[in-house]
Amino acid sequence: METFFSFLEKRVEDSSSLLCIGLDPHIPDLKEASAASALDFCLTLVKQTAPYAAAFKLNAAFFEVFGSEGWSALKQVIEAISEESKRLGSMIPVILDAKRGDIASTAEAYAQSAFDHLGVHCITLNPYLGRDSIEPFISNPEKGIFLLCKTSNAGSMDLQNVLVLPTDSDSPMPLYNYVAHLAQKWNVNNNIGIVVGATHPEIMGMIRAAVPELWFLTPGVGAQGGDLESTLRSGLRSDGKGLLIPISRGISRSSNPAKVAAEFRDQIVNIKRDMNL
Repeated sequence: METFFSFLEKRVEDSSSLLCIGLDPHIPDLKEASAASALDFCLTLVKQTAPYAAAFKLNAAFFEVFGSEGWSALKQVIEAISEESKRLGSMIPVILDAKRGDIASTAEAYAQSAFDHLGVHCITLNPYLGRDSIEPFISNPEKGIFLLCKTSNAGSMDLQNVLVLPTDSDSPMPLYNYVAHLAQKWNVNNNIGIVVGATHPEIMGMIRAAVPELWFLTPGVGAQGGDLESTLRSGLRSDGKGLLIPISRGISRSSNPAKVAAEFRDQIVNIKRDMNL
């Protein structure tokens, strides 16, 4: 049975890449503030960077800002990635960065919207409401989720570093570690990963030691100050996988996105080689 992460690993092998291309059509980067311009911006990036992408990550907010037309553009971008995948002969996973999180009945509607209507393969979720809030998203092993664990923003310190006492333990641990342990416990279908920001490499290393098999989605390399080599050394699994590195503005704002994407992919390969992975 194929699961989301077995699907992702096939693409990782096909592309020799751990690079996740972020499609974030910031309004200042567009020719005009419109859904049509956001669509054109993303389609150009997809066409130029698909050969180097282990996955694409689409930030829902930058499409939703344009209302119903933005939602339509989002769906068209997802369809274009599917078409480009067919052209390349290798299916590229699509992650919807929406950070959903609500009670079970609402979660069911969100899951249907993402997986059935939009056709994405994976979505980011906030685990704060507990297991029943994520169950609608993980019932199909072929669809995946990344739970927010230790995010890349400075404000992550406000809550995610708080010490908690799990009901089955006598020892307190940071909330991010508890989320990682829960993700590992719930990952019976091989379709749950966690978001661990590249801006906290020491914490990433601690989390990797606690959950050696989980996949990490690691935003923060580049524009937010995260270092690529530190991220790889802190977060890679022993098999050289388990880490998906989103790059958005560092690629989209370059004069040659294809060249920069290829360079990022090659840097990852070279660092892994130096690590004997």
